[in-house]
Order: sequence, then C-alpha cells, then structure tokens
Amino acid sequence: MPKFMEPINPASVLRWSVLVGALTVITGCGMLPKSEAEAQTGQRQAENGPASVDVAIARTMPLQQTVEYTGTTQPYRQVSLRSQVEGTVLDLAVDVGDRVTQGQTVGQLNDAVLAAAVVEAEAEVAARQADVAEANAEVSTAQTQVEEQRLRLQQTRSDLARLELLFREGAIAAQAVETARTTAGTAQQALRSTQAQVRTRQQAVTAIQRRIIAQQAIVAQEKERQSQTQLISPVTGSVLERVTEPGNLAQPGSEILKLGDFSQVKVVVQVSERELGTLRTGQPVQVRLDAFPKREIVGRIARISPAADPSSRLIPIEVIIPNSDESIGSGLLARVDFTQRAIARVVVPETALQTDKDRRSRAQSSGGAQSSERPPQTRGNIFTIAKGEKPTVSARSVTLGKRLDGQVEIVSGLGVGDRFVSRSSKALKDGDLVKLSSISEGQRGNRE
Repeated sequence: MPKFMEPINPASVLRWSVLVGALTVITGCGMLPKSEAEAQTGQRQAENGPASVDVAIARTMPLQQTVEYTGTTQPYRQVSLRSQVEGTVLDLAVDVGDRVTQGQTVGQLNDAVLAAAVVEAEAEVAARQADVAEANAEVSTAQTQVEEQRLRLQQTRSDLARLELLFREGAIAAQAVETARTTAGTAQQALRSTQAQVRTRQQAVTAIQRRIIAQQAIVAQEKERQSQTQLISPVTGSVLERVTEPGNLAQPGSEILKLGDFSQVKVVVQVSERELGTLRTGQPVQVRLDAFPKREIVGRIARISPAADPSSRLIPIEVIIPNSDESIGSGLLARVDFTQRAIARVVVPETALQTDKDRRSRAQSSGGAQSSERPPQTRGNIFTIAKGEKPTVSARSVTLGKRLDGQVEIVSGLGVGDRFVSRSSKALKDGDLVKLSSISEGQRGNRE
C-alpha cells in the first residue's frame, strides 16, 4: 500500500483540531474593529475615573402651582342716565369717552310746558293767599263785634244790679228788674254768638292756609319737574354710550346716556367649587392684564356669590382692583390668580437628591429585599462642591419641603449661593473626585 494511503491516527487528528481552534480564537480577538476597542477602553477608564457632574448654584424661588382664571374688566358702577319727564332733547354736552363729575349738567330737555305749570301753580298760591287776607279781615270784624257785645253785657249787668238795689229799697216795681234781667241775658247770648263766629272764621283762615301749603308743595313739585329737564350726572366717571341724540323725544324712563365709574374696576370670574374653601372676602389676589403686561396689580375679593351655576357648578367671584389714574378701561382681558404668595426657599431639581429611598433602590437592585411604598422622604443628601485644587464632593444632609414638577424645596441644610451637584454620571460618595461638565455654573478655574 502506498505511504500516502496509510491509515490516519485518531489521536493526531484531535491534536490538530485543538491547535487550529486556538489559533482561530486568537486571530479573531486580534481582529476587533479599532473604534469598538477604543470605546471599550474609554468605558473602562470612565468607570475607573472621576464622575462627570453638572454643577448648579443654589437660589431661592417660590415653589407653587398657580391656576389663573380669566374674566373681563367692568366699571365699578355702571349707571343709565334716564329722562324723568317728557320733553324733546335740546342738547347733549358730552360724548363717548368724556369725563363727567357727579352733579355736572350733561344735557337739556325742552322745559316750556313745565315752566308754564310752575307759573300756574304759583298763581294759585297767590290767589289762596288773598283768600287768607280776606278771611283774616272777617276774623278782625268778628272780634270787634265780640268786644262790643262784651261791653253791652257789662252795661246790662251793671243796670240790673242798680235796679235790683232800688227794688229792694222799694223805689221801683219788680217789672223793671225783670226787664233788666232779660236784657242782660240777651246781651250774654249775643256775646256767645259773636265769639262762635270768630272761631268759625279763624278755622276758615286755618283751612285756607293749609291749602296754601298744599299749593306751595305743588309749586315745588312743578319746579322739581322743571329742574329734571336738566340732565345731571349721578356719578363721577366716563361716558360709555350715548343712547339718543338731540331732537329726539324723551319719555319718562327713556335712556339718554350710559355712565361708568372707573375709580375702581371689577372682574367677575367663575371658580370651581373645590377652590371655594380657600377663598374669603377681602382676600388679596394677583391680577394680570394683557393690555398692561408689565404692570403688577393686586386686587381683593369683594363678593363671593352664594349660588353656583346649576349647569357648570362654577361660583361667580367678584374681584375689585384699584384704578386711581383710570387707565384701566372696560372690556379688557384679566387673568386672576388666587394663589397666596409662597415663601421663597432654596429649590433644587430632584435629580440632585439622594434619599433613603434611593439607597434602598440600589440595595434592591443588588439583591436586597423589596420594601412597600412609603410616603415622600423629608430628609435627603445633596453633594456640594468642596473648595480645593481639584474638585471633590461633600455629602450634606438637608431637610426637604414641597415637591412640584421635578423640583424640591430645601427647608434647611443648603444655603443660597452654595454650589451643588445637580446631575452625576454615576453614584457619588463623600470625598469623591469629580469632573465638572461644560454646562456647570461657576466652573471656571475648577476644571481639571
């Protein structure tokens, strides 16, 4: 049998297979792409080197969630100036936008008919005053008659006394005495009659005088109606609308002008019933006007409606804002914020905190037992940047406050101006050397 046809030794085949496999593995490892190898090397160096951190400077700010309600500005008071009498509008002295003051004459109605009524009423008063003068004269005449009758009565009584004395002396007959007595009685009756006439005429004078008073009231009423032909502004403010024009006939109750008092401005907004418990009358509120974006306005709650809208369940709230210069007009969009101003404290992002919950999470990821859900932590740690040639971190315990939108209040433990780690590329511990990122605040001179 030829030599090349000799049987193959199985042990030799196994040795050659192992050798070829080892060479293949070695060759394959040496054939890794250069970029992947560099990445693996950089990752190992990053894991072994200092952590890259973002550094921020602690500042104070109020941490609160604000809810704005929109409304429209309205005058504090809106008044419709209406005609109280009938008459043609002769003149209107103001127009839309004009300023008016309380008591100012802003228009005039035709008063010819009312002026004639005043003259007629005054003439009636004069006539009744003449009746009083005549009645007083009659009273004087009656009083004179009373005096005459009184004197006559005195005379008859004197005569009767003298005759009675003579009768007792026997100088005259009894008939003469009886006649004198009759005369005295008649005189007394005449006196009573004239006195009654005086009282009657005095009562007539009183009645006429009362009629004069009533007529004088009519005169005053007619004069008041005549004065109502002058249109007087009842408020100090501005003209909102000119409803009619000169030449039109105004009836009692016809609207002439619309006036607005802008010494203050009110805004009515609709709030949810869930917000009602936090609101009270007199409470200060923040108001923003799109027309005056840079103006800070503080208003107050003037009224809280006792009745909610039955369909929307919203409660009308009336807010009053000051407007001493009357620069705020009607119909402007107003944004009302009922949130009370919060205390400004140091606020940091949640990513800067290391709490007990974070440590438990790392322990669980390492195989520790899982724990049940717990309330938000009130204590935590923040890493601040320690001063030195190379930047290192220092763990600081802080007291936590409110949380909102990824931000946390620091009640104590961190001061304004302190530099702290807001984000780190890996977990930190006290004294670790770090590398400041390019977006860190105040990192100049502290980079490696």
